[in-house]
Amino acid sequence: MSLARVVLIWAGLAAAIGVPIAFAMASELLAWRGPVYIAACFAGIVALGLMLVQPLLIAGYLPGLSAYRGRRVHHWIGGALVVTLLVHVGGLWFTSPPDMIDALLYRSPTPFSPWGVTAMWAIFAVAVLAAFRRRLGLRTWRAAHMSLAGVIVVGSVVHSMLVEGTMETVSKAALCAVVVVVAIKVMVDQWVVRRKRTTRG
Repeated sequence: MSLARVVLIWAGLAAAIGVPIAFAMASELLAWRGPVYIAACFAGIVALGLMLVQPLLIAGYLPGLSAYRGRRVHHWIGGALVVTLLVHVGGLWFTSPPDMIDALLYRSPTPFSPWGVTAMWAIFAVAVLAAFRRRLGLRTWRAAHMSLAGVIVVGSVVHSMLVEGTMETVSKAALCAVVVVVAIKVMVDQWVVRRKRTTRG
């Protein structure tokens, strides 16, 4: 792979994640929010960005990372995703416990809440399953992980698009679109690879 292509791929990834964050930092709405709420909001934005990185890593699409190293980084970023989610939910709980209780119990009147909460539980489920990955077996783990990943992507993207907050609309939509496209491509590619292996076997 040429150096220009390597630079282009990494620059594109940085722009896809960095531009929405930069626009969010310039949002006028931040002037009316406290530091805890702001931290919670940006934790959510970072989590959305990490969801773009994860499939790229596991599929080996990021140049400069071997398959082994890509999987290791994927595991570490999975942990970081859980941490950012805890900051996001914890910060919102701190600023408004009643609203968070309603959201977690699926009785919030806001249309974006159930999507975000469902994605949250799916992320926690992946984290728990990852701890028992060896006991589950590779095939069961992959099937469960892939299914939950689909729930996470759909729930997170719909949640993000429905929220009218600090993220700028166009850059947010662009990031969400890239997350969906990359997730679908990686899932299809992984399915094709497994299909070929099964056929050969």
